[in-house]
Parts: sequence; structure tokens; C-alpha cells
Amino acid sequence: MIYITIMAAPEFDLLIINGCVYDGLGHLGVEVDLAVKRDRIALLSKGIATARAGTVIDARGMAVAPGFIDPHSHTDIELLVNPRAESKIRQGVTTEIAGNCGYTVFPLSQLNYEERRRYCAEQYDVPLIWRDLEGFFSELESKGIAVNYATFMGHGTLRSAVFGTQDRPPTPAEMSAMKALIRENMQMGALGLSTGLIYVPGCFADRQELISLCRETAVYGGIYSTHMRNESDYLVEAVEEAITIAQEAHISLQISHLKLAYPRNWSKIHWVLSRISEVNAQGLEILADRYPYTASSTVLSSFMPPWIQQGTTSEYLARLTDPANEEKIRNYVQIQEEKVGSWDNVFISSVLRKDNEHLAGKSIRRAARDAGKEPYIFIRDLLISEEDQVWMINFSLNEDNFKRIILHPLVIIGSDGWARAPYGPLGKDKPHPRSYGTFPRMLGRYVREEGIMSMERAIEKMTSLTARKFGLYGRGIIKEGNFADLVVFAPEQIIDRSTWTDPHQYPEGIPYVIVNGIPVIYEGEHTDAFPGRILRKSQTVVL
Repeated sequence: MIYITIMAAPEFDLLIINGCVYDGLGHLGVEVDLAVKRDRIALLSKGIATARAGTVIDARGMAVAPGFIDPHSHTDIELLVNPRAESKIRQGVTTEIAGNCGYTVFPLSQLNYEERRRYCAEQYDVPLIWRDLEGFFSELESKGIAVNYATFMGHGTLRSAVFGTQDRPPTPAEMSAMKALIRENMQMGALGLSTGLIYVPGCFADRQELISLCRETAVYGGIYSTHMRNESDYLVEAVEEAITIAQEAHISLQISHLKLAYPRNWSKIHWVLSRISEVNAQGLEILADRYPYTASSTVLSSFMPPWIQQGTTSEYLARLTDPANEEKIRNYVQIQEEKVGSWDNVFISSVLRKDNEHLAGKSIRRAARDAGKEPYIFIRDLLISEEDQVWMINFSLNEDNFKRIILHPLVIIGSDGWARAPYGPLGKDKPHPRSYGTFPRMLGRYVREEGIMSMERAIEKMTSLTARKFGLYGRGIIKEGNFADLVVFAPEQIIDRSTWTDPHQYPEGIPYVIVNGIPVIYEGEHTDAFPGRILRKSQTVVL
């Protein structure tokens, strides 16, 4: 007689033992084992037998936290270029909230489709085969992604889809068309509406237009996320505008990358933070996000007057080259130079053309000198050569202000970055190091080395506060029954390695990252698993 022994399947798929578990709610870490079954946290208990799990991670000496949620990401096409989401997953980010600052890859009409299609093809060799949010989500789902993904709808993209980049208010028909697109995309799962009010065409929208569109968004319980109209000389007015829009529209407000640019504005920090606290106490649902660096990054064309940027790119560049406009443009750019203090404080980070790649990492002053041109002529010629596709890094922020901002109870931690990689198309240029280092920098430099806040408080600002704000139910908190988005890191080793001159470097001290119960980073290496999910907003309508 032959006896066959049938081994029982493990009770759990994954077990993390001996770690110090931070639940994400601001509580002290506790030593407890954590078991995962499929995509959920199945058990939190001391002394779970290792034999009960298929895979065991010994987290002795390490912290176990909810996967970090990035509330301010610009990742979109990058996940089609490289679904591994390297620079984000390796810093512990398990969920990206994208579509910020008014720009998204939807909705697309004949007015804005072709220019976006050409950019995707030239920059990344990615075919653009969708027009709306559902089409984009379908592309991501068909390819697979390493992180969870949610997105806003961009007001600038919405506006350009309906009537281009014109400096005028919408007609009643155009306003109706924009509202219809908001309804469609909210029903497809957008989190809300984002604006970029320093950029064309968002800067051409008046307050009433934004209130009307936010009211439409609020019907679906959406959020208003804003890159405010000004972050320097008129910051106070910009904060008041954002608050007024949210109050009038009865919508939750998210202030993007809260900062005060240029030394002459740094003293406004006390008013700004007090005002945020005040309106929150009055009942406005408000948060802000911020990255832990003293330089910002945006398009070089933000130094150009908005009036020349309306219309198509070719029309914009024609105005830029028209001798009749030179004096007015020069005067505007000179004012920008006075704000930054010196062109030594502004670095070129990204270009599109291969013959200009040598400029990445150089200051405007140095690059202009090397080219034998004055800075204004150099900037103008570079924008023309690159058809406006130039990014910069601007050293205009203050370290003490950052600490005051990030310590505020209504400020969470976000990168304002992209999912990058040190190889392939995403490894070009000299991008802002925040795409690689935001979360480990916060935990390594500011928690461990400088002690500006506790570990548990910093983790709360990276997890549950963000999840609650954006309605990511079942995420951001370590609790039985919640999704198993987890990061295991070494508190004494975690640190960012990305620098201004060598940004494409992964952080250290994060050996394990789990998304929906599946290890994506295991013993420091990417597993090529793509368990990330599209997180669509709930379809509940607010009556």
C-alpha cells in the first residue's frame, strides 16, 4: 500500500516578524508580527509561527509602516514607459496621487490631442491612443504597474481641450462643455480638479470660473487641489483666493507644495500657517503638502510673461521671436531675475533635444556664458530650440520655513515628482532629487538626524492623514482587514542619496516594499511584480 502525504497550504502568504510596527495613526511603534493573506493584513499578533506562512521576512531592528502615499505626484506616461515605478517604489511609496498642478493626459480633444501625442512620441516613444481618463486607466491596467495609482483631472488640460490656450473667459457654451467633461471624468474615477494657476492656460481663468467648475466637482465629493496663482510676492492674495474658491464651492481644499519663494517673502510664513489653521477651525476641510528641499522645479517658460504663451506653441514662439515684443519681454524677465537674485540660482534640469543634453545640470548663468550669450538671449533661444520643453530647478526657498511648514498639523509630505529610473528614457537629464528621495530624506535627515519630529508623527504624515484626505479607504493604516501596502525600513540607515548633481540614485535602508500583499522590493531588489491597482474615486454623488 502506498501512502501519499498531502501538505496543507500555508495559512498566510507572507509573514513579517520581529519588526517594530507603526500603525500610521501617530502611535508609538510596537513589536508585533504581521501576517498577510492575499491582498490583506490578516493578523497582527505576537509570536505567529513561521510555519504558517509561505514567505517570512525577519524585520528584526527594522520598522514596519503602511506604504507611503504620495499626495502630489506628476507620474502618468512614465508608468507606460517603465511600469516598475523605480524611484517611487524604492523610497517606500505604494500609492501615487497624480494629475496635479492642472496638467493631465486627459481629456484630449482635437485642440490638444496632437501636441500631446507628439510629445509622448518624441520624449518617450509611447503611442497615445486614449482621449479620456477611462482610456488612460485601461492602458495602465493592461500593462500592469508596480504601485497603486489615483489621479486628479487637470483644469489646464480641461480648458485647452474645450477652447485652447486663449486669454479669455469661456463662453456659456464652453463652460457647459467643461462642466460636462468634469462630470464624465469624475464618473470615471478622478479624485477631483487640480489647477496650475501660474501656468498657461490656467492663469487665464478668473475666480468665478474656478468656483463654477469646483461646484461641479463637489457634486461628486471631489477635491480641489491647487498650485496657487502666486507663491512669492502675492502669496497672501493667492492663499485667500484658494480659500474663497473652496468656501464658495463647498469643496475640500488641497494646497500644493506650500512654499514661500524668494527671501523678501519668507517672513509671510506666520500669516500663511495661521490662516490655514483659522479656516480649518471654521470648518473648511484643508490640507497642504510639501517636499523636504529648498529648491523648486518647474518649466523655464514660467519666467516668460503669460500673454505671449497663449495659443499654439508655434504662435507662442512667434511672439517670442518678434522684435516688436522684445522690450516688454526683456523687462518681464528682468523682474524675474531680480526675484531669484542671480541666474546662478537657476539650473537647467531637463531638455528634449539631444544636442542640448549637455546643458542639464548647468546654471543659466554658466550655460549662457558658455554659449557666449547674455542670459535673456540664451533663455529665449533655448525655449525656441526646445519648443518650450525646458525644465529648471530654482533655489529660492528657506530651510527654517520648510521646518515650520512640515511641522504644521495640516501639512502632509509629498514629492511633487515623477516615477523615474536611473536607466532608459526615464534616466535622462538632471531632475530634482525629490523624485528619488522625498520620503527617506524626511525620515533620515529630519527625523533621525535633526529630530524635528517623531518617527510616528512623520509616518502619520506619509500615510493615514493622506489616505483619509483622499478617500483611500483601507489604506494608510496597519490594521487587520486593511490592504497590505507595507514598507519595511531600517530607522538607523534610511536616507536619501539623490543629489542635485547626481539625482538618479536610489535611497538606502528600505529593503522591503509590499503592494497589495505582493513584495515589489525584496531584500533591496525589484521583483518585477506589478500588483498595483487603479484607485478610482467612489461614485457617491453629494446631493
